[in-house]
Amino acid sequence: MFVTRRPTALEIQKFIDQSRDLPLSYAPVGIAKESPAGFKLDCLAGIVGRGKDAFDLARRGLTEWRHFDLGWVELYPRAASIEPGTTVAILVRHAGLWSLNGCRVVYSGSEDEVSGFAYGTLTNHAEMGEEIFQVAMAVDSEVVTYKIRAVSKPRAALARIGYPYVRFCQSCFRRDSLAAMRHAVGIR
Repeated sequence: MFVTRRPTALEIQKFIDQSRDLPLSYAPVGIAKESPAGFKLDCLAGIVGRGKDAFDLARRGLTEWRHFDLGWVELYPRAASIEPGTTVAILVRHAGLWSLNGCRVVYSGSEDEVSGFAYGTLTNHAEMGEEIFQVAMAVDSEVVTYKIRAVSKPRAALARIGYPYVRFCQSCFRRDSLAAMRHAVGIR
């Protein structure tokens, strides 16, 4: 949904409520783990710290969606769970417009040195695809990394028409999301 003004809190809540019954805009769940034909694959990984304390902060940052603390991108509800089935709205401010996009957490998991989750786009999202957010700590060096792996393609007419701009925004999101996770762990 594209609008010329920032949606109110009530409008955002109504959007989330309406999104809960919507299906994913793609199939099958798990496509971000592969490189499906017709989708753009984007990956970014960066170091966010070192040691168990940094890993715990990074893991907490993921569960609190701190990687969305970007200023121009906002997550609703702000304290959303990362449990599968959770529906969220992503509010994006860009080029004089606001877009509100529905997503659903489709899987999550945590092991000793790896933690993360993925969400998929709903049919009211400008794009279609899936995005994995993950933090990991290398056993040998204790280097903590944050990784995004996404597959996407435009779904809405405006996203298709403005596809070069959409790709630019996606690149900015990955860059800014890494910076937000570094900030969450304490790297300035």
